[in-house]
Amino acid sequence: MNAHPDLVLIVDDNEINRDLLARRLQKQGYDVLVASNGFEALKIMRSTALDLVLLDIMMPQMNGYQVLESLKADLQLRHIPVIMISAVNDIDSIVRCIELGAEDYLSKPFNHVLLRARINACLEKKRLRDQEQAYLQKLAAEQQKSERLLLNILPAPIAQRLKQGESTIADSFADVTVLFADIVNFTKLSDNLSPAELVEILNQIFSAFDQLAENYGLEKIKTIGDAYMVVGGLPTPRPDHAEAIADMALEMQKIVTNFSLKPGETLTMRMGINTGPVEAGVIGTRKFAYDLWGDTVNTANRMESHGLAGKIQVTETTYQRLRHGYEFQPRGIIDVKGKGEMNTYFLIMKKP
Repeated sequence: MNAHPDLVLIVDDNEINRDLLARRLQKQGYDVLVASNGFEALKIMRSTALDLVLLDIMMPQMNGYQVLESLKADLQLRHIPVIMISAVNDIDSIVRCIELGAEDYLSKPFNHVLLRARINACLEKKRLRDQEQAYLQKLAAEQQKSERLLLNILPAPIAQRLKQGESTIADSFADVTVLFADIVNFTKLSDNLSPAELVEILNQIFSAFDQLAENYGLEKIKTIGDAYMVVGGLPTPRPDHAEAIADMALEMQKIVTNFSLKPGETLTMRMGINTGPVEAGVIGTRKFAYDLWGDTVNTANRMESHGLAGKIQVTETTYQRLRHGYEFQPRGIIDVKGKGEMNTYFLIMKKP
């Protein structure tokens, strides 16, 4: 049952008929509004949430057919049910009203028992339609929520392929740039923090990084503890992936210095970048993840782990891609676990 009485609009240019019908409906428990012409009726419809309209056909200036046609052509109003009431009782008039979208048609003088039955039937159908619309809106909201959650886990093109039924997603990319970042001494610095405080500060830092990744059109792959991994050039290839990763790395350096776990001691990061081919795909069926594999990934990881606090270490490959647009400090040859000797550089800044 409705918490409030149903609101009915009576549209009739005859004041006696209009007032008589209004009093009768009010006695039956309905809230009633009245309009003496079609223009007034449409104005009320656009400003008031109505449950039903009782509409006379024969009115000057704007007749009932025209009002009905205007109402049903308006996407905001067309859901309002309309019962046509008229002294005209020919089949053509009835057919025309139904074709224009009226729910029912009653001839004057009408039987008040029949009128009440028709009104109740129309209102019940409207309640059912309203319930259906509310359910569909709730369903759409849940679908959007699920979509957002899925896009928080997977890149949009990959999520779309999964929804289209692909069971195995594995792709090769010939040219991407991978960045690993790790907060220096985070475990030691966070000894005095509660678990909630630890998670909160990591969430703030990584949320800022996520926003950077979105701004630069990059793909965050994962976080592991206090480490962050992001890639440029997939799943949608782009020619400037190395530049985008370099720009994000420089921004990350600035962001992390705004955080501290102890008074007067700001955080620093080690970062490593490498460019080359990778394999990418979705692993798992329940807690699935989009991940990368290959020597390019392993080398980027080594650039971070063999790097220095506050520095962005890059491989020769990445340096050659960026050297014309960015300033570097040569680090020289270092011994990299599993890779042997490698010539590396520190990314300093973007050239003016």
